[in-house]
Amino acid sequence: MTSLAVGNIGELVTNDPTADDLLGIVQGAALVVDGGRVAWTGLAADAPAADEYVDAGGRAVLPGFVDSHSHLVFAGDRAAEFAARMAGTAYAAGGIRTTVALTRQATDEQLTASVAGLVHEMRRQGTTTVEIKSGYGLTVHDEARSLAVARQFTDETTFLGAHVVPEEYADDPAAYVDLVTGPMLEAAAPHARWVDAFCERGAFDADQARAVLTAGDASGLRGRLHANQLGPGPGVQLAAELGLAAVDHCTHLDDADVTALRDSGTVATLLPGVEFSTRQPYPDGRRLLDAGVTVALATDCNPGSSYTSSMPLCIALAVREMRMTPAEAVHAATYVGARALDLDDVGALTPGKRADFLLLDAPTHVHLAYRPGVPLVAGTWIGGRPV
Repeated sequence: MTSLAVGNIGELVTNDPTADDLLGIVQGAALVVDGGRVAWTGLAADAPAADEYVDAGGRAVLPGFVDSHSHLVFAGDRAAEFAARMAGTAYAAGGIRTTVALTRQATDEQLTASVAGLVHEMRRQGTTTVEIKSGYGLTVHDEARSLAVARQFTDETTFLGAHVVPEEYADDPAAYVDLVTGPMLEAAAPHARWVDAFCERGAFDADQARAVLTAGDASGLRGRLHANQLGPGPGVQLAAELGLAAVDHCTHLDDADVTALRDSGTVATLLPGVEFSTRQPYPDGRRLLDAGVTVALATDCNPGSSYTSSMPLCIALAVREMRMTPAEAVHAATYVGARALDLDDVGALTPGKRADFLLLDAPTHVHLAYRPGVPLVAGTWIGGRPV
């Protein structure tokens, strides 16, 4: 494999945790890749020779975005539901069942093509690592095949049989939890790394979510959780108690929730695309960061509450609506996103890390929030190869 040098970088974001600044920025930099890994970073004038050379033209280079929360395996859309929300209808979890019906009807080939298209969108916008959940099948067969489809695109696959109770179990949710923690989990586990549950009114309560997460853990799946999206609830406390890698949404928190997140080290993954699409209040990112909570950003790409594949949009929303600085938002979308997935080889550009990076058609990372909606990602590399 040939080595690659990217030189004439105006601003290199390394996310080096030993640096004096949050992003480990190097001005006038170069990046050398060998064997798909970062081999060297530093001043361009000091860069070692390489087999190939890319001139960044004074533009910024950042680690590839790590999108640690998405729901890409689905069929159809819910544009009518979105239009109704914009006309004043309140968001509720029940719309998920619409997508479940369409997804069950879709072929494996149709689902695979749909996921491929969304992943391609993400790559063009600088996302190099993506987590993909099931959750729109809600039968043993459909959950297993959803995860098998997702596994074609990422190792970060999540079993979300506990998304909502499907209509056929509406009169007996306990029986559905038994299905999720038994035959469904057994079928899904070979295709999954993670287990998740939607701990929310209209979905699963704390005891049900605990049962799902505990069963997943016994099957070797690491836990994460949807919680405190639609209102206050027990989910964040449950995530902290169980030591989950991440708890996502975190919109409605009291002081005890914030303290539990800080003390447990569980990553709070904020999903501003949801609030943009549902007109709910945004999570208070500033409050969490000031309290010492570890905060990640992700898209929650799904057909109902956040149909965006754009991490740059989420960064801009986090800065504008959640009072994060541009540096904090970029760090949350890269380095901390990797932490939310228990990954230590992505999200940073330091020697030994996988050479996943993006070239920004701008001189600095600040432009991601400064120029919202503009397609600034000029190129994306995974393992040192352009995609």
